[in-house]
Amino acid sequence: MIRPGMLLLLALAVASPATATTVYKCVAGNGQVSYQGTPCPSGQKQHTLQLVNPPPIEPAPATSSPAVAQQQAMPTSAPPPEPATPVTPPPQMYRCVRATDGTTYLSTNGHPAPYLAPLGMLGIVPSSLAQTYSAANHMGHGKVTAGLVASRYTTVRDDCRALSPRETCQALEDAYNANQAKLFRAFHDQEASLKQRQTQLESELTHCPGSH
Repeated sequence: MIRPGMLLLLALAVASPATATTVYKCVAGNGQVSYQGTPCPSGQKQHTLQLVNPPPIEPAPATSSPAVAQQQAMPTSAPPPEPATPVTPPPQMYRCVRATDGTTYLSTNGHPAPYLAPLGMLGIVPSSLAQTYSAANHMGHGKVTAGLVASRYTTVRDDCRALSPRETCQALEDAYNANQAKLFRAFHDQEASLKQRQTQLESELTHCPGSH
């Protein structure tokens, strides 16, 4: 380990105009090492080191002007990041359940208009038909047929639930894949409507990150 005295000798060697400086490395009996500018005391191991003075440092060339030097010293600033392109959310979609058969479909209208549906399609057999077409009044021979039930209608409305943006994107993606499969198997007279639907779904999916 270099002692503070050694650091002083090194500093003097560097500052000295001579080309080399002799430094004595002394090792005591207990192994302690010291450095000095004079020979080691009796009883210590002595090693001499020749420290060569470094060449003089050349002065730095003068710059053309202080303003130029300041400009060169300033770090180059990175260009500002480009603003991210805003992604508009997908249009509000609804998952609707048909009142007649329970099938589901996507819709942009969460309040579809009511419509008439046969009672037979809803699984309803009104007792008034049995009373009307009974053996007592000799109408229908007392038998309620499917045709008689289907001739009676009632007003129904599909039930719709609003979807979140994530659910909407997933539903649009599913509809796109299903329509693409139909288009792959479609006959020539069916291609026009399916391609039109495909174009519509692609336009709606542009609002969904990572989709088509």
